[in-house]
This record gives sequence, C-alpha cells and structure tokens, in this order.
Amino acid sequence: MAQPLDILPTKASYPPTEPAAVELWIPDRGTAALTVWHLGERVQTHEGCGSGILSLGLLRPGGYGVELEADGATARTAVEVAADPRARLRYGFVASYRPDKDVQPVAELVRRLHLNGVQFYDWAYRHADLMGGGSDYSDALGQPVSLATVKELVRTIQTAGSRALGYAAVYAAGPGEWHNWQQHAMLTPSGEPYALGDFLFLLDPAAQPWLAHFTKELADATSSLGFDGFHLDQYGYPKRAATPDGALVDVADSFVQLIEGVRNALPTSHLVFNNVNDFPTWRTAPTPQDAVYIEVWPPHTTLGSLADVVSRAKAARRDQPVVIAAYQHVYDTADQQAADRAAALTMATLFSHGATQLLAGEGDRVLVDPYYVRNHSINQETAAFLARWYDFLVEHDELTMDPAICDVTGSYAGTYNDDLDISYQAAAVTDRPEPGAVWRRVTSVPGGFAIHMINLLGQTDTEWDEPRAVPHSPGGGRLRIRRTRGTVPRIRYADPDGQARLVDVPVELDGDYATAILPPPHLWQLVYVTEEPATAQRMPAA
Repeated sequence: MAQPLDILPTKASYPPTEPAAVELWIPDRGTAALTVWHLGERVQTHEGCGSGILSLGLLRPGGYGVELEADGATARTAVEVAADPRARLRYGFVASYRPDKDVQPVAELVRRLHLNGVQFYDWAYRHADLMGGGSDYSDALGQPVSLATVKELVRTIQTAGSRALGYAAVYAAGPGEWHNWQQHAMLTPSGEPYALGDFLFLLDPAAQPWLAHFTKELADATSSLGFDGFHLDQYGYPKRAATPDGALVDVADSFVQLIEGVRNALPTSHLVFNNVNDFPTWRTAPTPQDAVYIEVWPPHTTLGSLADVVSRAKAARRDQPVVIAAYQHVYDTADQQAADRAAALTMATLFSHGATQLLAGEGDRVLVDPYYVRNHSINQETAAFLARWYDFLVEHDELTMDPAICDVTGSYAGTYNDDLDISYQAAAVTDRPEPGAVWRRVTSVPGGFAIHMINLLGQTDTEWDEPRAVPHSPGGGRLRIRRTRGTVPRIRYADPDGQARLVDVPVELDGDYATAILPPPHLWQLVYVTEEPATAQRMPAA
C-alpha cells in the first residue's frame, strides 16, 4: 500500500534556540503546500514541498498547528516550542523491554502525540534492588527485561525530543530483600506488615538507611542507563502506621522527606511523584519535584470529580504541570467508538482545566489497568483520534495550559453578571457537568477569554470510565458579550473533531453588546474571544 499523505514533527518539543522541523510523506513523489498557524493566524507558507525533512526555522515559544495539503487531501500536526522544557508534561509510557523489541514505533508515537515525558514502567530487577539482575533478567512478576533494550529506548526517546523517566516504588521491598528492611516495616493494627498482594512489603520511606539506599540506586540507574529522571510511585496506603519499635509514621510527612532526599541526591533529575487518589497532594505539591501527578480511583468517578481534583492540584501548586492517571478500563469492556467517546470527554475535562492525562504509550497502546503490562492495543481509528486531540492540545497550548489561566465563569456568565455567555435553543447550559446539557466554562487567558463547551447531550450520566453514547447536537450557540467602549470583540472557535484550528465567526453589534452564532459543538468546542480597536480591519484567514 502506498504511503498516504502524512506529517510529523521531528521532535516532541523544541527549545526556542533550535529550528523546528517536520517530516513529510507525499504520495507518488508529488508536492504539497504547507502552512504554519499560531492561534489561527498564518505564520508561514511553503509551496512545492516534497517528501523529507522541512525546517521551519526558529519559532517563538508557543504552540503551532501545521497543515499539509496535496491533491485535495489535508494532513495536520502540531509543534511545541518551549522556553522551559519542564513547564508542560504530556506523559506516555513503555512497559516491555524484551531483547528483540523494535523501538521505532515508540519513537513515532512520541513524535505524533508530542509526548515530552515517557515513564519506563517496571524496568528494574527488583523494587529494592533496581540494577541487581545483570544485563538480562526477569522482573518481579516474570516479565523479560534486557538492559540493552532499556538503553536503546532511553536514547531513542531522547532523540525524539522527550525525557525518559524510570519507574521506582518509594517504599516497597520483595521477599528476597525484605530481611534487610523489615525493621522499618509499616505495620497494620494487627501487627503484620502492610503489603501489596503477597510480593511487596511496605516500609517507612523516610527511614534514613532506606533513603540512603534508595537514592544511591536511583543515582546508579541514572549513570548506567541515562534516565532523565524518575517516576516515584506509592500505593495510596497506609496513611498512618507504626513501625516495629513503636514509632508512629505520618506517611505524608515521610513522602515529603523522601522527595526532598531524592532531589538533594539528584539535583537535575526530572521527578514525578504519584499522589494516589489525591493523597497527599496538599503536602507533596510544594516539594521540589516537577509535576503534580495524581492517579485517581473511586470516589473520583465523574467528570466533575476529575475537574475538582485538577482544581485542587492547581491551588496547591499553580506553577507545575498537572497530570492525571485516569485508566480507561472502558476500552476492555465496551466497543471501540463508545470507549473513544469516553476518553474524549475525559480529555476534554482535563485539557480544558489545564491538565493532561497519562493514557497512551508503547507504539499503539492505551492504559486500562494500573499494572501497565496489561494494556490495550488500539486500532487505526483510535490512533487517529488521539493524534487529533493531542495536536489540538499543543496547538492551543496558550489557551489551555498557561499557568496564568483563571476560571471566571462565576464572575462573567449568568444573568446577574451578563458579561459573557453562550446559550442554545435546544439545550441547557450548566456550570457543572450534567447529563443532557452543555457544560460551559469561561476562563481568563492572557489577552482575552477562552470558553469551553463540553457537550453531554445524549449521555445518561457523567462517569468518565463508562461507554459514552453518540452526542446529540444542541444546534448553533449564541455567544453574547458586553462590549468595551472603543472596541469590537473578535470571536474564533475550534473543535478537535471538526474545525481543528481557530477561525473567525461574524460578529454583530447590538448596542452595548456584541453577538455571534457558533456552530454546534461535537464533544468539545473551544472559543477564543479578544477585543480589538473598533477601527481595526481584519482579513479573514483562508
């Protein structure tokens, strides 16, 4: 089969000092036109492009959409230029390290989804003996691991513009190592060690002998394998415990001491700590790590609860990226399209609140289970859907991920404020996610407002990990905004499943207000509102 029209950035992310570049595949040795966009404004046009690498030169920090057109077909991607490479975290995973592994599909996924961090799940020999298995071994659950494959994956992911983060459990030892650490055990009320199943036992993560051992293990793995940092894992329990000598352990305090100890030992490493079910985000978020990462479980089962988790995380640490591990078990229980819609509404909720989701990894997998080896293989339709949505996220980064973004729904929308709102003839508009309504959220972004409409018409509940029905259309939306004297609102919209880049809609002036009619949203629609001088003349983008 001939290679279809396609385009990929050469890297997941670029610093502003490095020319951005894209790789083009154009069928039948033809040529194509390429356009670079920034928030709907044309930045570059290249005519007569052939297959191969095309440099876009130096670009200012931000997110860019890139369109490639040939013979009536269009392919899209996005490019991120980041002044601070740790300001965002689009997280992926790998979970297999067999000796004969082909690493190129991983590199392609990193580039296609712009994954700037990849977790190396269960690469180690044992949880308390990371490097003790030699060059080839079976991990604690019998999976084959070749350190040559681990090293090749590290190099390949770094070449693709991403970071390789090794997995490390912060307080677990297996039966073979437990005799070295049992004096620091965290005990249940009945006196048995807390454990994960029957193969890991839990100890005080801040016990000084353990912390010295653990940080040395991480340093050795960094120097031997080239990891950029570590994913520091825990299991969410216990929260308080006693050790064999009767000392009481406040586990949140111990986690803080552990993170600080790892940072002191590895001052330049990229560190991500797992706050299982939001425990203890309020304590660990201010620590010297590089993201606020939360793995959610019941009672965080609804779209609204996901939004609340993100809002709490941002209140605890606004200047760090927020990542939510929300495992979409629905892919194992429902048909693919219903599962895609569930994942889309999950991403719409997280992206619109300024967070990302750990979901995709390997070359063609999504997470459906906390044991990442049990993942789900996706088809081409799901792969294309994920690419659209990750492209959309990167292209509209300044409207979704900027730490300065603030929710102002309660200050601007509604009949009392009457400053900025959207209405539909065929649907209710709500401030919180409700089935059968359009969930509207107004945010203040640098230079204007971003309004998010998440379409829940046709749904019977707001569970994020349940099959989702085909959404009903609410019809066109009427946006009404109070004008500022001497200005005219400019209104643009985009949709990851439709109009992928921002385009203008006509604006009508009505006394002190301006109105615009927006197309119906599919699952998530983003509207960007700015003010321009009343005398400004604009030519609509082609």
